[in-house]
Amino acid sequence: MNRALTTAVIGIGAAQAIKLPLTYMFSKKWDWSQLVQTGGMPSSHSSGVTALATYIGMKRGFSAVDFAVSSVFGAVVMYDAMGIRRSAGEIAVKVNDLDEQVERIAQQHPGIYHARRRKALKERLGHLPREVAVGALLGFAIGACSYLLERK
Repeated sequence: MNRALTTAVIGIGAAQAIKLPLTYMFSKKWDWSQLVQTGGMPSSHSSGVTALATYIGMKRGFSAVDFAVSSVFGAVVMYDAMGIRRSAGEIAVKVNDLDEQVERIAQQHPGIYHARRRKALKERLGHLPREVAVGALLGFAIGACSYLLERK
């Protein structure tokens, strides 16, 4: 068994599982799709990469090359989740709104034809900084627990 890989997967799974009750708290509905959705609180990306880096750092030492590689990998993943993927989600919101606006205009002007897209663009792609931070804290706890449990 690859303990580092298992630790990272547990970090991802735990964050995804936490999304289910958090969504219920706010919407009062069980949304089982939260188990596989991107975006939201906490970031499973952050949790997984931080769990991996924490476990490797505690196992091999924080000056080890594999800790450095996992940390840089984690930083890129978290930056991407907050930056590029989040921006793509914001653009999707605007495009979906634009489609609705054009449809309204087409209904008001009989000569204009508009075929609405069958499926709206996915809007929840990235993370807010607080979602990434909570995911990283969760990942740190999981990585540390994995290392400490291994030592027993």
